[in-house]
Amino acid sequence: MRKLYFLVLFLSSILSIHHLVDASLHVKYLPGFDGPLPFQLETGYVSVGESEDVELFYYFVKSERNPKTDPLMIWLTGGPGCSSICGFLFANGPLVFKGDEYNGTVPPLELASFSWTKVANILYLESPAGSGYSFARNLRASESSDTKQTHQIDQFLRSWFVDHPEFTSNPVYVGGDSYSGIIVPGLAQQISFGNEKGLTPLINIQGYVLGNPVTYPSIESYHQVSFAHRMGLISDELFESLVRNCGGKVFDVDPSNAKCSDDLQSYGQCISKIYVAQILLPNCKVDHVFQSKIPTLPNIINGRRRELKEFSGNEYSSSLPPPSCFTYKYFLSGFWANDENVRRALGVKKEFGKWSRCNTENIPYTYDIHNAIPYHVNNSLKGFRSLLYSGDHDMVIPFSSTEAWIRTLNYSIVDDWRPWMMSTNQVAGYTRTYANKMTFATIKGGGHSAEYNPEQSSLLFKRWIDGEPL
Repeated sequence: MRKLYFLVLFLSSILSIHHLVDASLHVKYLPGFDGPLPFQLETGYVSVGESEDVELFYYFVKSERNPKTDPLMIWLTGGPGCSSICGFLFANGPLVFKGDEYNGTVPPLELASFSWTKVANILYLESPAGSGYSFARNLRASESSDTKQTHQIDQFLRSWFVDHPEFTSNPVYVGGDSYSGIIVPGLAQQISFGNEKGLTPLINIQGYVLGNPVTYPSIESYHQVSFAHRMGLISDELFESLVRNCGGKVFDVDPSNAKCSDDLQSYGQCISKIYVAQILLPNCKVDHVFQSKIPTLPNIINGRRRELKEFSGNEYSSSLPPPSCFTYKYFLSGFWANDENVRRALGVKKEFGKWSRCNTENIPYTYDIHNAIPYHVNNSLKGFRSLLYSGDHDMVIPFSSTEAWIRTLNYSIVDDWRPWMMSTNQVAGYTRTYANKMTFATIKGGGHSAEYNPEQSSLLFKRWIDGEPL
């Protein structure tokens, strides 16, 4: 009987070890990067959902400063449906593509100069199922929504902390950009509610960080038009006519309104050659194209699929733009992420299919958060810190739209509009801080995500996360 007991105990230990190895992998080398990685990288899957039939993939990079005490931030990429490679290799992670002309081999990587992981532990999550290497085991599990994401990511985090108890005392922040502006405030609230209900392990949530965030689409459409006017992309007369005939909007307008339709056609002609994610950049071939000539936000109000389509980046090299294009790296990511050696190094499960940078058209998704402002209000009442930053040359989610909804909160200003500096004589952008611990900042010359100005973005993040004035 005693021998049988020890045999059962031994087999249980083996099964537990197997589960941990299957769930996470410590990555020492990555195809495309020469030599061992000079930072600590872990990848893995965590099962979530009612029947644990959703497999969410993550990259975890330990802080290069002091991982035991530095904040831990979970980073979500927008879409919904875009891979966290957008954060890990483009926006704020420790590696970037070299940008060499593609030659049929694994695209080469190099260290990023301005990684946010120099001062924080970052957990890059692929959510919802269908994003990046994450997947669902059946059709029902593949269905997602804004609110379902907040519940599943909260479930993911608590499961992840069970396997990583050494980080439970670290300050925790939620971060993301673009469409994550809808998810992140709701997730912060969900984590807080879970803590109050006694869910374990408790998550030491302190606040959140958002870049060019979708927040309230019904006003953001108007600010796309006003931004185009302020930047000299459309005339005074056309702007005034758009306001008069279309209410200043580019979607949710009456299709029978002939005057508005004419104005929208003129508007489309004016901006059709503009790279709307950063209007100063050349209009190279991009991996996101619009069904119409008019860039729009998700048409959440009517529940229709978003008009913004995403290109996977997996096409043949003959379709690549020149390496000098800012968008070239997006195409390289398709070749890198679908390479079998890369997938093996990252521990991607064999049942996973083809990777795409943004899988926005193939995820059954319900847009059920139409306005994220109430979540910001609730989070402010709980005392959470928040940083909202905007590249001031992004036309997708203009900085003016973020300014506008922040003003509706009517919080007192504790540090009024002023430049924040890279050095004593170099303006990096402008900032304002409110009494609810909310800081708004622009990035001068910035685009739709942190990757357009990594030096300014990383300095902004470091100062804010360390509690220093910008």
